[in-house]
Amino acid sequence: MRAVIQRVKTASVTIDGEMVSSIGRGLLVLLSVGDGDDERDGDYIADKVCGLRIFEDEHGKMNLSVEDAGGEVLLVSQFTLHGDARKGRRPSFIAAARPETAIPLYEYVMARLGAVVPVRAGRFAAEMDVALVNDGPVTILLDSKRTF
Repeated sequence: MRAVIQRVKTASVTIDGEMVSSIGRGLLVLLSVGDGDDERDGDYIADKVCGLRIFEDEHGKMNLSVEDAGGEVLLVSQFTLHGDARKGRRPSFIAAARPETAIPLYEYVMARLGAVVPVRAGRFAAEMDVALVNDGPVTILLDSKRTF
């Protein structure tokens, strides 16, 4: 499982001109489920997202988690994070999980996050417009297989 975590002042998802989700201060999490991923990968990602100390404390140090900071999470599926563009000009997405595997794991991560902080979500496999005001900017990459 791969995730791009962005600390945001606000973020939202619009589908067909209708805003379907939005958050204030918190984290925008773009999530891709890989072929072979399971709930252990979801646990790793959810625990990391909830525990990352990337919000500033009263001294300006990044010491607070999204929970400590009273933030929210906007979770958006993005299978293209498993795109492999090392060969040729068109990325291969063969490493991304099929929807029958990806959807339940995406929902599993959403539930794990939601047990800790308020979570909003995009719509799996929809064509979404994602808007954000990046805070910092602070962007963190996670991979449950720890390839980076």
